[in-house]
Amino acid sequence: MIIILGLDPSLSCTGWGVIGVRGSRLTHIAHGHIPTDPKVPIAARLAELQAKLADVIGAHRPDRAAAEEIFVNKNPQSTLKLAQARGAVLAACGAAGLAVNEHAASMVKKAVVGTGAAEKAQVQAMLKILLPGVVVAGADAADALAVAIADAHLSA
Repeated sequence: MIIILGLDPSLSCTGWGVIGVRGSRLTHIAHGHIPTDPKVPIAARLAELQAKLADVIGAHRPDRAAAEEIFVNKNPQSTLKLAQARGAVLAACGAAGLAVNEHAASMVKKAVVGTGAAEKAQVQAMLKILLPGVVVAGADAADALAVAIADAHLSA
């Protein structure tokens, strides 16, 4: 079985999801999110994000990771914060020796739903079909599970 860690990086709340893949069969292993306190200095938030993700990696021992490619927001400050969070996430993966595949958001949606223009609700509905019985803890974790599933399909 191949274990994939899907990541939805964000400074405010990074989602993560771990799935197992055996052939075309997907198995839910775990998922969650890592929030950071906006009142704390950014360096401390990034360090906390990296450390907590390192704990997730240590607990689930994935074979590889996957994350959405960065996109540019209309607000440059938001883009910068996203890039910084992504850096902390990639550093945690790199420190654990994990390769990280990157996928465009439209490719993730297409791999999970069948169309690159899918809405978040459609992605979450497909997660219930692809991972029966899983109750997803929030949108960030749902996005991370979608990234992991897309990686299973796109990087096979």
